[in-house]
Amino acid sequence: MRGEHARLLVVGSINADLVVRVPAHPRPGETVLGGDLAVHPGGKGANQAVAAARLGADVALAGRIGEDDHGRMLLATLRREGVRTDAMRTVPGASGVALITVDDAGENTITVAPGANGRFEPADVADLAPAIGAAAVVSLQLEIPLDTVWEVVRRCEAADTRVVLNLSPVVPRDVLTAASVLGACDPLVLNEHEARASAGGGDAREALKVLRSLDARPRSIVLTLGGGGALVADGDAEVVHVDAPKVAAVDTTGAGDAFTGALAWRLAVGDDPVAASRYAVRVGAAAVRRAGAQSSYPTADELP
Repeated sequence: MRGEHARLLVVGSINADLVVRVPAHPRPGETVLGGDLAVHPGGKGANQAVAAARLGADVALAGRIGEDDHGRMLLATLRREGVRTDAMRTVPGASGVALITVDDAGENTITVAPGANGRFEPADVADLAPAIGAAAVVSLQLEIPLDTVWEVVRRCEAADTRVVLNLSPVVPRDVLTAASVLGACDPLVLNEHEARASAGGGDAREALKVLRSLDARPRSIVLTLGGGGALVADGDAEVVHVDAPKVAAVDTTGAGDAFTGALAWRLAVGDDPVAASRYAVRVGAAAVRRAGAQSSYPTADELP
């Protein structure tokens, strides 16, 4: 039986994904002809919440939608997927939109117009205090205003609620350091590009070493490697490489969100970061086998 508040609270973005498939991504100044435009529910916050819900999680999403058709579609989708929506709010203006192109190799480029996501203010976080205090894990990304994310992290620390922070879109390390949030992350989740940008270069393991050497380092770090699985650094323990199942990639859109949503859910039910990552890589691998973001997310019995 579900309680008054969800065990996993995702605080973040919700977008309408406008997707076009192309033979190859255009170079600057180039025009390419693609396929038909498809509209799908997306946004990193919503993706993580839906991914967790598909796996059976008790999960809520706190976010903002606009007063438009996209917003109505997005809210209906969350409810249909079983995500709690009590903390969703409708605000004036347009909902967030992501413009996505996917090439024949399944790789994507994404441009986001934040819309209502950008109107999720730090002052709004006070209303989430009961949900934060009741959650086992709060999962965050950076597609809503950074000051709002930092305020959620501070409230999580005060409530002794575990924080999963997906460093996407990436921000400079000094921004994170100035906000004094890294030390609350358990784990900080990032991919190879984000790790290099945060660490100032180097390969994945070198970047991980830099992040672990910070004075206010994260409590744990999960560095995703795409088809190569993930590296997990839990406290002072030796780094563990978690292998991913080998699958044929059709579309990588939203696969990182599927991974993070699954990871956060397994942490919420008591797994350690390594065990949670072993499960999450299977979810991420399953997600790349189908087109789209949320439409590609597996149920528990569909995992490789």
